[in-house]
Amino acid sequence: MEYELNLVVIVALVGAGLISGFINTLAGGGSMLSLPALMLVGMPAEIANATNRVAVLLQALTGSSGFNRHGALDHRAIMPILVPTLLGSLLGSLIASYLPSQVLKPVLLGAMVIMALVMLFKPATIVPETGSEPLAFAQRPAAWGGMFVAGLYGGFVQAGVGFILLAALAGGLRYDLVRSNALKNVCTAALSVVALGVFIARGQVLWIPGLILAVGSIVGAYLGVKFAINVSQRTLKWILLVMVLLACGGALLSG
Repeated sequence: MEYELNLVVIVALVGAGLISGFINTLAGGGSMLSLPALMLVGMPAEIANATNRVAVLLQALTGSSGFNRHGALDHRAIMPILVPTLLGSLLGSLIASYLPSQVLKPVLLGAMVIMALVMLFKPATIVPETGSEPLAFAQRPAAWGGMFVAGLYGGFVQAGVGFILLAALAGGLRYDLVRSNALKNVCTAALSVVALGVFIARGQVLWIPGLILAVGSIVGAYLGVKFAINVSQRTLKWILLVMVLLACGGALLSG
């Protein structure tokens, strides 16, 4: 397909990637910026949704590596958490891959609005009490379902998946926001691999704009980890709440 790519567009994509990579690493909702940026290039919704996963994968790998270097990544929890996430991601990406653009666009809007409203009116869902010890799936079986739903949504559309992952990890399994963000990045990378594989097989990924967006996303994720490690839990909570408000407003305005 034809799409516009000039110096202004390249700078805009890098800038959108940087901001989305930063806020995705700290909270979620970054794809609500990067998806419209890709669509402004001339991509239909389903192609932008697929192409966006290139940047999301690379920013998530960068974020995971950064949190791991700072000792914030719980390695023992990775495999149990990835099982339901990957199962959901495979189903979600298959659904998204076969939905036509005119169906996908309102579904994306509806999903973003619903998730933003849930996180806005029930912020305690993702903010565990100070000193809470993380739980295993055996102690909180419902969290398994939460991770599956997060994977399903993430496979379907990346925008806002960080909110759902944080709800399952912080609200369900009681990880603090720093450790939740570390595991969230691992989950995002894993579900992005599954989703990207489906979209590549369907020929829906445009690599050049996807990699340009990824350049900014990698830098944004690196800066996001540095910021998360050096600020308080309270600051992270307020950033998350602000992102929920912005995500909700942005989704409503785009309708």
